[in-house]
Amino acid sequence: MQLGIIGLGRMGGNIARRLMLNGHTTVVYDRNTAFVDTLSQEGATGVADLPKLVAALDKPRAVWVMLPAGAPTEETIDTLSQLLDAGDVIIDGGNTFYKDDIRRAKTLAEKGLKYIDVGTSGGVWGLERGYCMMIGGDADVVNRLDPLFAALAPGLGDIPRTKDRVAEDNRAEHGYIHAGPAGSGHFVKMIHNGIEYGMMQAFAEGFDILKTKASEILPEDQRFDLNVADIAEVWRRGSVVSSWLLDLTADALASDPKLDGYSGSVADSGEGRWTIEAAMEQAVPVPVLSSSLFSRYRSRQQGAYGDKILSAMRFGFGGHVETPKK
Repeated sequence: MQLGIIGLGRMGGNIARRLMLNGHTTVVYDRNTAFVDTLSQEGATGVADLPKLVAALDKPRAVWVMLPAGAPTEETIDTLSQLLDAGDVIIDGGNTFYKDDIRRAKTLAEKGLKYIDVGTSGGVWGLERGYCMMIGGDADVVNRLDPLFAALAPGLGDIPRTKDRVAEDNRAEHGYIHAGPAGSGHFVKMIHNGIEYGMMQAFAEGFDILKTKASEILPEDQRFDLNVADIAEVWRRGSVVSSWLLDLTADALASDPKLDGYSGSVADSGEGRWTIEAAMEQAVPVPVLSSSLFSRYRSRQQGAYGDKILSAMRFGFGGHVETPKK
């Protein structure tokens, strides 16, 4: 199949590459012409602007927008809506607020355009590992585009299959689902990221306790000079807390034991805040998730070792570079 891709940064470029490796064709655009040139050399059709991208696609067209949430995505989709024809599909694969998806889907439907929201997890490792995708939109459109989603997804891989699982739709086992109508894909991804905040915060706080066990405020016989890199490594092997986040932590500690390369000022990209808002609307208590979000706010005022662990994990899975404190 053919797909247009707008936004070739940390994830968009590798989405194009993974599709091409699986026999699909791509037409790509980014304001950074160097990104376009690189992918053109790898087999994509690079274009200089949005009208040229639309002109290069066969009908019915499908265009994947992979840009930061907010104005960049909003403006791009608005421009596309004026260039595309009825029956064409706009896919938003970024971290958009799900209520914006609901609004867009209704507005675009008035023009005969289809809208799909894809919560996409995989970060900078997606080319190699595949992308876990949570998809919202009309089932007929999602099914028509299934070859693209299947190519991007991780597949069964070597993960043990869930015992006694029975399902008519086996896409979840392959790393992607059709979650429901417009907005549902990004809603599921939003909650995913809220949980991610909590998991990361738990690791950060635990490693902070381990690191400060040698503190002079403790009685001398209770001070332990612990090798946190070794602890991360041993927990990866057979421990109940083993996970990809722990793998990334172990990698960071192995290459930078003191984490001097990380600021400890931890950003948030919106999903954590939206998760708390949804919890409030639904009257669901989320003390762990809300605490993890507030801890990120606090980290920008007074960084600690645990905050550097958070920075290291964010860089590991998403390539997020924190701004050093001044």
